[in-house]
Amino acid sequence: MSSSPTTPGTNQSWGGRFNEPTDAFVARFTASVNFDQRLAFHDIQGSVAHATMLARVGVLTDEERDTIIAGLDEIHGEIERGEFAWSVALEDVHMNIEARLTEKIGITGKKLHTGRSRNDQVATDIRLFMRDEIDLVAAELSRLRAGLIELADREADTIMPGFTHLQTAQPVTFGHHLLAWHEMLARDHERLLDCRRRVNVLPLGAAALAGTTYPIDRHVTAELLGFERPAENSLDAVSDRDFAIEFTSFASILLLHLSRMSEELVLWTSAQFDFIDLPDRFCTGSSIMPQKKNPDVPELVRGKTGRVYGHLMGLLTLMKSQPLAYNKDNQEDKEPLFDAVDTVKDCLKAFADMVPAIEAKADSMREAARRGFSTATDLADYLVRRGVAFRDAHEIVGLSVAFGLREKKDLSEMSLEELQQFSSVIDADVFDVLTLEGSVAARNHIGGTAPDQVRAAAQRARDALAALAGQPA
Repeated sequence: MSSSPTTPGTNQSWGGRFNEPTDAFVARFTASVNFDQRLAFHDIQGSVAHATMLARVGVLTDEERDTIIAGLDEIHGEIERGEFAWSVALEDVHMNIEARLTEKIGITGKKLHTGRSRNDQVATDIRLFMRDEIDLVAAELSRLRAGLIELADREADTIMPGFTHLQTAQPVTFGHHLLAWHEMLARDHERLLDCRRRVNVLPLGAAALAGTTYPIDRHVTAELLGFERPAENSLDAVSDRDFAIEFTSFASILLLHLSRMSEELVLWTSAQFDFIDLPDRFCTGSSIMPQKKNPDVPELVRGKTGRVYGHLMGLLTLMKSQPLAYNKDNQEDKEPLFDAVDTVKDCLKAFADMVPAIEAKADSMREAARRGFSTATDLADYLVRRGVAFRDAHEIVGLSVAFGLREKKDLSEMSLEELQQFSSVIDADVFDVLTLEGSVAARNHIGGTAPDQVRAAAQRARDALAALAGQPA
């Protein structure tokens, strides 16, 4: 097994130009293998496609290709079994695998790197990784959406107060509120799939920055790896990480939405609201207060939102001043990206498991809606339909609410005579709109909170999600 001379203590992939070994601290400081080994299987996947393409264009013989692929398959198994010896001295996942391949199959292993650079290799690995992870995130997001839709359908008739400024505003149905959450997630899902389309572009073949003089066929490699097309420009292909930033932007918006949901879940489980109950398996207790049942899952999801925001700002800052083409700065893209991916998957799994198990406390919700004069706007609308100018109707209802506060009566609990002292146009049919059920039923249009509309909206959401699942990946 022959090898070319290298400077002692220097990475064998580039040591020939150097007259002294790399400082031990610098070797450790610049190494990325401790975290980028996570890309190992994607690196092997890209190398198998690259070797296949090189053989197809005549740069490698079929025998060399088969030897390389067999060696890579063995290395895949070693990594899978935890038998692979990672070396910081070899800097990164790519050189660790290449060195092991050469150790296994000899000089043929050194031919694998023909026509490529670590620059286009790592860009390809990350895109392969991101594509797989996006598919996993999309699956969890679909599962959460499906759970929300079914819960909303089940709670289409459950009345709760709708809030503005966290003050009781108008009655809505719990199903309608849950479908508002779903609308947020549906947009997030669209953003994720749109991001995947831009991730699915092949950098391999861009080499270090200018392409290669070898007669490669990048369309073949793209087809073998399932990429939509090769990247158009070699400089851009190796140097930009906007696809990682875009994913982290999606992740930040998704976590923003999950955090808003978490905030409401935390409020709703409190004794002050008492709107819902979360199963014990999603909560913890207190070390000192035996009565406590803490909604730790939504609280932790709310807390992790800032973590993902930080990764987005970190990646934006990483890229903002880089000249073309590749710079070592880009080694810093992986840890924030990996953590953002893991955080999103964990948060989605927690919510997808938890949401279908939410138990609505319908009586508590209804009582809260009843207490807050939530049908005041319905009374104003009633007066307007009776010919009263809206501003006058607004004042009449305000006086009625003030009376109710003094007498500790909701509008629906007042007698007809009590209501008529504020306007003579009020008649007995007013109670059709002052009840909570009458209020929500009256908003019977697309996007409204009427139970029939909620059920129809749930079915549309169910159909849209099913159609999305039927789309090609």
